[in-house]
Amino acid sequence: QPRLVESGGGLVQPGGSLSLSCKAPGVGLRSYAIGWFRQAPGKEREGVSCISSDDDATFYEDSVKGRFTISRDDAKNTMYLQMNNLKVDDTAVYLCNAGADNWGQGTQVTVSS
Repeated sequence: QPRLVESGGGLVQPGGSLSLSCKAPGVGLRSYAIGWFRQAPGKEREGVSCISSDDDATFYEDSVKGRFTISRDDAKNTMYLQMNNLKVDDTAVYLCNAGADNWGQGTQVTVSS
């Protein structure tokens, strides 16, 4: 049973934007390094972006640098991924993660004209 709940995926044209959210009922996100992963059909799951738990340093996979922004709202126990200038290659199921065992069910992002 997924412990995190993503939302915000959808269909967008190349160059468009989407904002993903990940709520964590019962999981204190502040205690974990948190991040977003994605998995495209026929490909392995890859890390997209993460925030460290101690100093909130952010990290981005090279192909999304300058286009995606990860953030967290501790008061709402929610993490976000703002995705701008989306490309066809960004099409995938996006999953949020907190620590080793806390995953969401995934939300589909499709970039197509």
